[in-house]
Amino acid sequence: MRSLFLSALLLAVMSCFLPEVAHAGITRHYTFNIEMKSETRLCHTKRMITVNGKFPGPRIVAREGDRVIVKVVNHVSNNISIHWHGIRQLQSGWADGPSYITQCPIQTNQSYVYNFTITGQRGTLFWHAHISWLRATVYGPLIIFPKRGVPYPFAKPDKEVPMLFGEWFNADTEAIISQALQTGGGPNVSDAYTINGKPGPLYNCSSDTFKLKVTPGKTYLLRLINAALNDELFFRIANHSFTVVEADAVYVKPFKTDILVIAPGQTTNVLLKAKPNPHKSTYLMAARPYFTGQGTFDNTTMAGFLEYVQSSGNITLPKNLTLSLPTLPAINATSVVANFSQKFRHLNSRQYPAQVPQTVQKRFFFTVGLGNSPCSKNQTCQGPNGTKFAASVNNVSFALPSTALLQSYFFKKSNGVFTTDFPATPLRPFNYTGTPPNKTFVSNGTKVVVLPFNTSVELVMQGTSILGAESHPLHLHGFNFYVVGQGFGNFNQSTDPAKFNLVDPVERNTVGVPAAGWVAIRFLADNPGLSHENSNNLNSAAYNNVSSNATV
Repeated sequence: MRSLFLSALLLAVMSCFLPEVAHAGITRHYTFNIEMKSETRLCHTKRMITVNGKFPGPRIVAREGDRVIVKVVNHVSNNISIHWHGIRQLQSGWADGPSYITQCPIQTNQSYVYNFTITGQRGTLFWHAHISWLRATVYGPLIIFPKRGVPYPFAKPDKEVPMLFGEWFNADTEAIISQALQTGGGPNVSDAYTINGKPGPLYNCSSDTFKLKVTPGKTYLLRLINAALNDELFFRIANHSFTVVEADAVYVKPFKTDILVIAPGQTTNVLLKAKPNPHKSTYLMAARPYFTGQGTFDNTTMAGFLEYVQSSGNITLPKNLTLSLPTLPAINATSVVANFSQKFRHLNSRQYPAQVPQTVQKRFFFTVGLGNSPCSKNQTCQGPNGTKFAASVNNVSFALPSTALLQSYFFKKSNGVFTTDFPATPLRPFNYTGTPPNKTFVSNGTKVVVLPFNTSVELVMQGTSILGAESHPLHLHGFNFYVVGQGFGNFNQSTDPAKFNLVDPVERNTVGVPAAGWVAIRFLADNPGLSHENSNNLNSAAYNNVSSNATV
């Protein structure tokens, strides 16, 4: 089962007041109207929550240094908030968006103005709802161009195309997660994966297919975003390859590949060079999930078309031949995922240096994975042995407060809202990737870690196999971090740190903890306020806000 752990609330305590961030760019205004819209896919029409009536939602475009102001007006009966996934939110913690963490949700007929400045970032990110499962339909691209006059550190493409991977559910997603929370079992899975909201031709009764139109010899920058709720995805275009140039809005050392792996919450920019003399006029592209857990998942394949169009020259496109799907790895191809993730290196140039903390002032060791919690009296639960699934970090499952944590911290009214005793290491060590312990119940609490401002932090996240080994993508709000090491099995404090890359490790905001493995990250706690770390794997009734608390 995949799991959510809103893991890790982190308070950075200010030891001084920082100067206001200079607004070198312009101010860009947007309005998001949260409203119901009828949409039809797979011959099934349903009413669902959208932004400005669009699925996926509208594009946010800005440049590095710009101030972005988005007024969100809620016209539906559901509470909602919007998270700007990957934005550093330097001194703008109130604009981060997770409900009950940095704000109370926006109620019906109410509005909220998000106000933040994009500082030191350029590339592709995205935005999505951050309450319950509303982000299944409420999401869209967030594109950040370099400052005017600053070129890309790679050849300028002829065209740029955002491609959002998402999901389609025939049923109401709020009803799905509500049932899962009630029964303690895994939620029903999606009926299809989508590219820009379109499932493609491989599904029954599907008339919506994404088409990428290219001209022979031209270069295209594909801005790939995985906005799916739970699943890491393999992606390939038949007989074509990519050059990866950016990840999570940070430039990387370019590398070539014909297969991409994108975890939920991750973004990847790739250059696609169209063939000068294609053998066909149309090629298939396809994506399907990577999965190693024991629960149910959407084992389907979405597809789209790469179509060559006539250029202004004398190129004659061949008539289309039989189309075949590109070969995708096995569903549980962990080695492919590991090999792909290890190719990422920070660009680490003079203009874009890798500022990896070389010394560490605070170390944490977090175990992440699934456990279970007791079933309420007079209730039948569908988790292991009649219990409820529960995700946790260091065996603490997050209890969602009724007061926003940043509010309670800011107004110094945290008593009864949260405690500061989140464990820095597991209270009961065990063989994390071996035989599971006899006791698998988790504890519940709203606990945080308090850090002095500017603390250098090293966090090792250890996957567990208590109820099955699986990959856990984790996102850290308000911060980027450097992935300095990863491996399989149990982390060894005596030998593994010697292998850490402290020169040019990839800088990200979302990373996958390997199935039955570990990942080590480093970052500087230089963003005062309250942040949290959460998994984008919202599977299982572990999403009872189930989480863990921890850090930045």
